[in-house]
Amino acid sequence: MDTPNILTSEQIEDGLKNLPDWKFEDDKLSKEFKFNDFMDSLNFINKMAPIFEANDHHPDTHIMYSKILFELQRFDVGGKVTDRDLFIAGEIEKAYQSR
Repeated sequence: MDTPNILTSEQIEDGLKNLPDWKFEDDKLSKEFKFNDFMDSLNFINKMAPIFEANDHHPDTHIMYSKILFELQRFDVGGKVTDRDLFIAGEIEKAYQSR
């Protein structure tokens, strides 16, 4: 898999225009999603895991009963946001909207 491209702040902000409520702070993208209950949260993680694995991207995932906080950045490029982070954020968003 190709090395991800580190994005500038301007590129990140431009990419976030299509990702409602995602934030860029502290060199990471983040968003909290709400679910019906704990099992609903876990099922979503299990649905996303193959996509994360196929794209060599494993976001920090914080499960808080019926909420999941995703934090995306690439540690292999010094903890920066890359094109792959924006792609994965889009995949999370699509999966959440279509559930």
